[in-house]
Amino acid sequence: MKRPAIRRTTLLAAGTAAFAAFAAPAFAETMDMRGTIRFENGAVIPKGRIQVYIDDPAAKNEVQRTAAGTGIESDGKSKSLDFVLPPQASQTARAASPAEIVARLEREDGWLLARGSAEIDPAGDISITLFTAMY
Repeated sequence: MKRPAIRRTTLLAAGTAAFAAFAAPAFAETMDMRGTIRFENGAVIPKGRIQVYIDDPAAKNEVQRTAAGTGIESDGKSKSLDFVLPPQASQTARAASPAEIVARLEREDGWLLARGSAEIDPAGDISITLFTAMY
């Protein structure tokens, strides 16, 4: 009579492992922070590279600040671009209490064209408006 109990336990363990394998990616996906970037006055976003990252006041230098971020290429034709920050960025956001999300639009030569930021809203999507950099 022991045989059915062992078989039942094995089937239960296999079912639990299968559920965990399918549920883990879905859970990790919800940890991502998503948002949209727009240019001021609804204009087309200029061509360049956009760095999106969590501005952590505890970071000691620029490399640490941008390490958990993401980069987006702008082709100069879109009025809005969507971004997804990886899970490590959301962990950084939770660790830094007065944190905000920053987006920087730079030309190929590194010249800053525009910058924008938004407060972190864990309940919904994040919307960042880029404003032209003045020199």
